Amino acid sequence: MPAQTFPRKLRLRSQAEFDWVYKAKVFAADDVLVLNARTSDLPHPRLGLSVSKKVGNAVTRNRWKRLIREAFRLSQHELPAGIDLVARPQKGAEPNLVAIRQSLVALARRIAKRGAQRTGERGASAP
Repeated sequence: MPAQTFPRKLRLRSQAEFDWVYKAKVFAADDVLVLNARTSDLPHPRLGLSVSKKVGNAVTRNRWKRLIREAFRLSQHELPAGIDLVARPQKGAEPNLVAIRQSLVALARRIAKRGAQRTGERGASAP
């Protein structure tokens, strides 16, 4: 069974990395999550979180972050390799691990299927 950890190499950490993903303007959404994505040259997916105060108080925001990280940790081997994801909760959605996990995998596959990088930006490299 492959390792199911969430080390630093699987995280987007700097503002430049987040901006790089947002610049691609590629996203997919459902009733639970909104995912922004961009391809990378890395052999594994990476995750960044964006949970604003509009989601709720600190307890609610932290719950969302814990559940999204856990869903990524459990599903990282089902996700396409070489893709950077920024996940945020959909407005009005309830934090539920099973729903988040299903949503994360489905949206990431949908994005990878249609290409996570817009045409014309193929030569761009990660920050």
